[in-house]
Amino acid sequence: MLFAQDWRDVTFIHWRVDPALVAPFMPPGTWPDTFDGDSFVALVPFEMRSAAVLGLPPVPYFGDFLETNVRMYSVDAAGRHGVVFASAETSRLLIALIARAAVGVRYTWSRQRASVSGARRSWSTRRRWPQRGLHSEIIVEVGDPVPQPDDLSLFLTSRWGLHTRLAGRTWWMPNHHEPWSLHTATVTHLDDELVTGAGLRVAGPPDVPTMYAPGVHTVFGAPVRVGS
Repeated sequence: MLFAQDWRDVTFIHWRVDPALVAPFMPPGTWPDTFDGDSFVALVPFEMRSAAVLGLPPVPYFGDFLETNVRMYSVDAAGRHGVVFASAETSRLLIALIARAAVGVRYTWSRQRASVSGARRSWSTRRRWPQRGLHSEIIVEVGDPVPQPDDLSLFLTSRWGLHTRLAGRTWWMPNHHEPWSLHTATVTHLDDELVTGAGLRVAGPPDVPTMYAPGVHTVFGAPVRVGS
């Protein structure tokens, strides 16, 4: 076990895109994963809790923070499906610096807030570093549980790993957790600059049904070199 953490109050907001749009973001040895010919860009706000490293107890203060990531979907020649992060906001500067160096993920430092009121979930983000000033405001209304997620929902949420570029090589880092307990969700407000700030030009409002999950406990294993 390399990392362990809890992901709470997770919302998945998606746009369908041409695979050619996300192909330049894929690490060497991977390519865009597709569903019915489409690839996807996601905006995912959530709360990170009880982050721990190498089996040690959770890190006080630094192990609890808000995160909002912009991600895409990848696959490699071994058939390992994953996510690729275009950016990942965190409210802890030290976490951003460590994650960039240790995992190769484009973490950024941002001022973030989240609130819960009944079925309403709200997140606000304003970037501090780099590209200072980029912002995102998201409000969703959480709906009913989804007893049997459809194939697209499973494709978008059951990824079980990430692809990243570190030290001149491409790696796949496996991720293990229980299946998501998904709910329907409705975006009632979205004012976002993070997706376009990452270089991804999406058109119009999200065009995939939004999903919400109360959370999971997740564990990352040791990275595997892609192409080795």
